[in-house]
Amino acid sequence: MANVLVFAETRNNSLRKVALEAVTAARALADATGGGQVHALVAGPSGVQAAAEQLGQYGADAVIAVEHAGLATFNREVVAATLATRAKSGSYRAVVLGFSAQGRDLGPRVAAKLDAPIVTDVTEIQASGDALVVKHPAYANKVIVTLRVTGPLAVVAVRPNAITAAPNAHTAAMETMAPAVDPAAAKVVVKEVVEGGRDKIDLGEAPVVVAGGRGLKAAENFTILEDLAAAFGNAAVGATRAVTDDGWRPHSDQIGQTGRQVSPQLYIAAGISGAIQHLAGMRTSKTIVAINRDKEAPIFKVADYGIVGDVLEVVPVLTAAVRDVKSKH
Repeated sequence: MANVLVFAETRNNSLRKVALEAVTAARALADATGGGQVHALVAGPSGVQAAAEQLGQYGADAVIAVEHAGLATFNREVVAATLATRAKSGSYRAVVLGFSAQGRDLGPRVAAKLDAPIVTDVTEIQASGDALVVKHPAYANKVIVTLRVTGPLAVVAVRPNAITAAPNAHTAAMETMAPAVDPAAAKVVVKEVVEGGRDKIDLGEAPVVVAGGRGLKAAENFTILEDLAAAFGNAAVGATRAVTDDGWRPHSDQIGQTGRQVSPQLYIAAGISGAIQHLAGMRTSKTIVAINRDKEAPIFKVADYGIVGDVLEVVPVLTAAVRDVKSKH
């Protein structure tokens, strides 16, 4: 029997979607290793514990709240030290967290403190005897690599949206824990966090992503993608690097090898040729729909559905169809 420790990411004292996905992955892993427990750690200012109570609905047996005024913004040094301290105190088989911006920063720090192996961008976790078997994309998402991780403890960072958060109600015991180090002594101090598009769904968490490329011809034509995203109601708009380099969209919208990696339930590629660098950021999407006037475009090789046509004509028709379906439900 082995327990699993989860770092449940929050923002503004609210749980992020990737936190629920990490707990879901941990629950399945704990059950597969002999009925171990899932302990979820949250860190933030006063009030974060109340938000964390939801974690029990997704399989957490215990929620450890680390509340401190110095954790109002993400403090990588304090959170890493606290998570590592907790991991050393229990019989944990794995530390699971999201492969988000915070997770990319936090995971290696925790692994170094624990002298433990780390696997990142994981899309699947299983137990095999005393080992963990994980899968993650490699070589610009051209292949899925299966890794066997041995040793008493491992750090696992799961790709956002790759694992569906599934309700699995448990009665979670609530605990409190003091930060392992004084936040005031941190060497790096976050003075301000500026959030862009606060009223929009985060690109990495959106179940539907509508992305555009040079085929849209001009920056102002991205309004048709915004309209399509609004019609879905749960979609975010992304773009290729060429588009962001030209200033048509902010770089935070870039999807690809040097941008965001997304795995939505539905990915609509509008006017995107399908360069390997872009495919590296979206190839693991559950369903891919490509719209391009060039029937030989590489994007069609990875698409589940393809529409050959001008995006400026096809997208508005698609938007109208989505609105019609939505109006009937």
